[in-house]
Amino acid sequence: MEHKTFSIPKISCGHCVMTITKELNELKGVRKVEGSPQSKTVDVQWDAPATEAQIRAALNDIDFPAA
Repeated sequence: MEHKTFSIPKISCGHCVMTITKELNELKGVRKVEGSPQSKTVDVQWDAPATEAQIRAALNDIDFPAA
C-alpha cells in the first residue's frame, strides 16, 4: 500500500474535503482519504491499480490541484 500527503492550497472548508474524498474514493485502488481544511492537506492511501499520477489528475479535474 502506498501513502502520500498532498498539499491542496485551494481547500477552504469541510465541503471541499468532502468533494475531494468523494472523487478520490471513486478511483479503483484508493483505500482511504482524509483531509483537513486547517492544514490544507489530504492524506491518501492506495493500492494498484491506482497511481499517484491518477490521483493528481483527479484532483486537477475537480479544480483542487496538488501543490
